[in-house]
Amino acid sequence: MIYLKKPRKILVSLVVLIVLCLGGFFAYTLDFYTADYDDAIEALAGTESLKIYSEENMVIFKPENPVAGFIFYPGGKVESTAYSPLARQLAENDILCIITSMPFNLAVFDIKAAEMPMEVFADIDDWYIGGHSLGGSMAAAFAAENTDKISGLALLASYSTADLSDSNIDVLSVYGSEDGVLNMEKYNEYRTNLPRNTVEIVIDGGNHRQFGSYGLQDGDGTATVSADSQLSQTVTAIVDMIK
Repeated sequence: MIYLKKPRKILVSLVVLIVLCLGGFFAYTLDFYTADYDDAIEALAGTESLKIYSEENMVIFKPENPVAGFIFYPGGKVESTAYSPLARQLAENDILCIITSMPFNLAVFDIKAAEMPMEVFADIDDWYIGGHSLGGSMAAAFAAENTDKISGLALLASYSTADLSDSNIDVLSVYGSEDGVLNMEKYNEYRTNLPRNTVEIVIDGGNHRQFGSYGLQDGDGTATVSADSQLSQTVTAIVDMIK
């Protein structure tokens, strides 16, 4: 039975490799940016006119009479509730806002996450989608495949690798001047994937992490504008696109 030794060694080697890969993957994904507890708790407190609740893999911010729906994909390795302050302010402007929770906090594993909220809230006629960083890129990929269902796209410190240049959807691109995470070389490279009438806003003094509320981020620049100001400018830009 000597001839079985080589296949057995190969099998053992493959098992060891798989275990190492899985270990590395889980080590990578379990090290993520958690939401700022105080900010998240405050933003998740509902009122009589604003219902906030979780359903399936969604955090829903529902005003009494929403004029449109906005689906948000979180940034890579960022806890979804870190974007509750953004979602709440949008909902206070009569926009149904839904934050999708992603597998392993990576939107790349559920690009079609927007399908569920669109089915649940089928009475909403006007849908927008957006996301932060990796989430924005995956939201753009969904929009590119669903231009008949999506009215607009909001990219926060992000870019689209999918070609939307000939689409009729509105596109908003917002990033901070002090962003140390966004790859500007790729941002400029993929700029041609967006429609010519794309609205681009650079927040003076803004950085990467202040689109959410989750503390310091590796490699990011130091913001010279407050998180509240960056959030306010972002909300205003998104509301302007939708309304």
